[in-house]
Amino acid sequence: MNRIKLRTLFLGGVFTFLFFLLSFRLFWIQTVNADWLMKDAQAQWERNVTIEPKRGTIFDRKGELLAYTSKAYTVIAKLKQWDKNDQGYVQNVFETSQKLSPILGMPSEKIAEIIGNGQKDDRTQVELRPGGYKIDEEKAQQVSNLKLPGIILYEDKKRYYPNDSFSSHVLGFVDLDGKPMMGIEKVYDDQLKGEKGEYKLLKDRKGYKLPDGTESFKPAKDGNDVYLTIDYQIQNYVEDALNNISKQVKAKALSVIVADPNTGEILAMANRPSFNPNSYSSIQNWTNFSISAKFEPGSTFKIVTLAAAIQEGVYHNNETYKSGSYFRKELGVPVNDYNKVGWGTISFLNGVQQSSNVLFTILGYERLGKDKLYDYFEKFGFGKETGIGLPGESAATLRDKNSLYPRDVASMTFGQGVAVTAIQQVAAVGAVANGGDLLKPHIIKEIRNPQTGEAIQKMDKEVVRNVVTTDTAKQVRDILETVVTNGTGKWYYLDGYHVAGKTGTAQVVGDNGKYQENKYIFSFIGFAPKENPRLLVYVVADQPEVDYASGAKDVVAPIFKSVMQNSLQYLKIKPDETAKEVKVEKANTLKAPNLVGQTSTAAGQGLEGMGIKVQVIGEGSNITQQYPPEGEELLQGETVYLVTDGDSKGRMPDFTGKTLREVLEFCTLAGVKVDMQGTGFVVSQSIPPKTQITGDQTLTVVFGPKSGKQLEEQINQEIASKQENKDQSVGKGQGPPPPKDHHPLKEPEKKNKSKNKDSPTAPHP
Repeated sequence: MNRIKLRTLFLGGVFTFLFFLLSFRLFWIQTVNADWLMKDAQAQWERNVTIEPKRGTIFDRKGELLAYTSKAYTVIAKLKQWDKNDQGYVQNVFETSQKLSPILGMPSEKIAEIIGNGQKDDRTQVELRPGGYKIDEEKAQQVSNLKLPGIILYEDKKRYYPNDSFSSHVLGFVDLDGKPMMGIEKVYDDQLKGEKGEYKLLKDRKGYKLPDGTESFKPAKDGNDVYLTIDYQIQNYVEDALNNISKQVKAKALSVIVADPNTGEILAMANRPSFNPNSYSSIQNWTNFSISAKFEPGSTFKIVTLAAAIQEGVYHNNETYKSGSYFRKELGVPVNDYNKVGWGTISFLNGVQQSSNVLFTILGYERLGKDKLYDYFEKFGFGKETGIGLPGESAATLRDKNSLYPRDVASMTFGQGVAVTAIQQVAAVGAVANGGDLLKPHIIKEIRNPQTGEAIQKMDKEVVRNVVTTDTAKQVRDILETVVTNGTGKWYYLDGYHVAGKTGTAQVVGDNGKYQENKYIFSFIGFAPKENPRLLVYVVADQPEVDYASGAKDVVAPIFKSVMQNSLQYLKIKPDETAKEVKVEKANTLKAPNLVGQTSTAAGQGLEGMGIKVQVIGEGSNITQQYPPEGEELLQGETVYLVTDGDSKGRMPDFTGKTLREVLEFCTLAGVKVDMQGTGFVVSQSIPPKTQITGDQTLTVVFGPKSGKQLEEQINQEIASKQENKDQSVGKGQGPPPPKDHHPLKEPEKKNKSKNKDSPTAPHP
């Protein structure tokens, strides 16, 4: 009986304990762990699915497709059974690897290694990267046709570039992980990528969606479409021209920019070497030369100096100067023309046509001066980014004005010792082409909503500032046309079109700051038609493997002419039968007669009757020397110096308002030594006018800015001269010698102030 009671009590105690234990567990689950268990349960029957938006499409200005997003497939190898009856997993690794290898472009050993490593790591499935990652539909169909057990195609999206390397540096690319890496794809990623959506659904224990199991839904917002200013057809002309030259000539880099100078729109931009954004892993050069590369421009930069000189009233077509060499004491060494000897005494117009370094030194260094010249460089946009809207643009900053030595300033006037980018050059010359306004270049035309087609954002013409007057711009355009018809740009002439432009050749500066032997950057920038420019084309060839004489003729010119002519015809701009007629006003030329032996009176009367000024040196009656010598070309208004016999050297003239060249010419013939101070025009002289010249004197001449009264008198004289000659025909001469553009002058090391004694120039920017 006692045993039965004890057993009953024991069992009752056990059941009671279990009851309290169960009650405690229920309490714990329903209170303490309730939130965690609910979340865990929801994770099993609910799934949040992210909806990826479709990336916006990139079009050219007329709607031509340049970049779009479409279906892609990732190849997955399933490694485990889902249940005992499941046979859809990789069972024969060797056979699977062998059959997939040629389609995925991967060694079979690599595929087998990926599958084997997945099995060792006890993984359920593995992606067969890289060859099987986001393949196109054609390859996906080939994989599907194999019907390999365990090989699954997962649908995804991928960025496609239908024209391969077409404008690749502009477009950039999106990698397979969806990350934008460069170009438009990168800088406009916020507009293109769109916004992700999501939805929540219910599923059973095997993971299948339950009927009507969607609980919430937020749609994705597709990315906006971007329309470029690029014109597909013009871009195609550029690509073809670059391809043709690249097959013939090797070069470190080639670059072409085509712009509308009236709006700042970039119609084409391409570089070599290039790359195929569909196969971005092979990219060797990411640099967009057109906006990132900094280089010395050479003579194309003279357009800025010319425009500034005309704007400031210090350039006149008919004024003459002595070409060949220019020397001032503070420069240290002379500035030479590229042919070392020049062309004698020629007009300013002829100096531009021959790309004379001496002329541009006179205009920029002597007449404008450092401060004013530097101001114009900044006005034309040099030293700052243009803001074109592409990543990687270089500012190509100007050197500090206060650190420039006189020789630095002289060199910058003709494009040496200054760094630019191609897009800066395009913007600056565009200001001349459009009538004087510096425009902000842009490559985006508009951004549109992909569903409605409505323009969300438009990029309109943006004027940065006015840099020169309309009249100045027209004069520069007229002069630049003569560079093509009668000067160094003859290789760029297009039959039937008024082309204006400027050639450029710059020696390459190495990392050590010294100019490299036989390494040049050849270029040409030009626009057409001259009176109403529709296109501006800039071609740059960096170190092509050709001789110096062939750089322009055989590399740059064929590219420019092909692009410009095809593009003008594409825009339906009709040829002009008067394209060869150059309307820049210039005086008739004549040859200097032999005046030696004649009397100064008779010779003077004869020359003055032809519109030539006369300066007699000495008080004799017969001429013993003359300058310029017999046979040299003379322009109306030029001065001829006549040296007469007799003991007397004559009297000192009044040099006030005269140029350095005029002072040197007179004093050389008169045997007077000259000490020069300052720059510009003569403001004072140590020997008073009408003083008897003895031949052993030293004349100290101080130069400075020309006074307003002197400028007014000079302009009035020129107007009167033009009025007298307006009915005379325009002489064209015999044409220019073979084109040899500016050859950069190597500067020897400075003996005084320069800190960079190993460099031929001041430190390169």
